[in-house]
Formats: sequence, C-alpha cells, structure tokens
Amino acid sequence: EEEEEEERKKRRRKKTPSKHKTKMRGNHRKLGRNSSHRIAMLRTMVDQLIQNQRIRTTLAKAKEIKPLADKMVTLGKRGTLEARRKAVAFLRTDESLHKVFTEMAERYKLRNGGYTRLVHLPPRQKDGAKMAVVEYVDREGEIWPAKPPQEGQVLPNRLFPPALNAALKATQPKDDA
Repeated sequence: EEEEEEERKKRRRKKTPSKHKTKMRGNHRKLGRNSSHRIAMLRTMVDQLIQNQRIRTTLAKAKEIKPLADKMVTLGKRGTLEARRKAVAFLRTDESLHKVFTEMAERYKLRNGGYTRLVHLPPRQKDGAKMAVVEYVDREGEIWPAKPPQEGQVLPNRLFPPALNAALKATQPKDDA
C-alpha cells in the first residue's frame, strides 16, 4: 500500500506543462451583457454619438465608447474605400457614415487623436450609478471649449502635425530686430 501511495504522489508531481498556453484576451468591460448584446449596444451608442455629438451615459459605457468613436473619426480621415467599408460594417445609419466621412473628417484633419472628451457627472439619483457625458471636441456648444494657445507659449512639435505648425508660425508676429 505504501508503494502504491508513493507512486500516486510521483504521478501527481509529474504534471506535464500544457502545450496550449492560454491567450490573453482584450481588456473590455462586460457591462452585464453577453457579447452580441454588448457589441450591438456599443455600435448603437457610437452611432448616436456621431449624430448628436454628445450623449449622456454611465461612466463604464462612456469609457468603452470613447475609443470606438475615435476610431470612426480616424476611418473618416483616411477616406479610403477600405476605411469606408469598415465604417459601414460598424455604423448603423447612412447619415452617420456620411457625417463621419465629410463633416468630421474635415473638422479633425489637423488633429491627431483625442477627438472625444469624457466629462464626469454626478451619480444617477435612482441607483447611484456613476454618470458621464461623451462629446466630440472642437465644435459648437462644447461643455468645456478647448483653450487656445497662450501668447509666448512654446508648443512641442510632436503635439501637432507639420501643417498645423506651419499655420501657427504664420500667425505669430515676426521679430525684425
């Protein structure tokens, strides 16, 4: 009996490592929904954000929407057929698609990323859920308008594309001294 027990212990110790390592999945919030429901909800919310330029939702949903909304603007700025097909596959309405590839692509042509702003709101009274507003920046009726550069402020080159740097230099007064 003792020999059998020792053999069992040896077998337990001799666990071979698994050939298939588990792959790390993307970090996203489940939002209390299954995957198809969650994706459908996020697509609809991004579509509504594009149409209305601002939506009010819970903080967790707002944090999930923000990168998706930024991605739609990036696709609009590319303007290629491939980008349009990807946007068609994600967006729900033709109006949103048209708005992304015309109005928004033009508005953000000099901006590299950061097209959306997330503003925290007081908690919802009914259940205490943290609330937030997601809105597109550089438009009429913003909650917090972007601050213009101050006079004499040196802006790092990496923040702006070369075309905007040239435009900023053209507007600054030249010293003839």
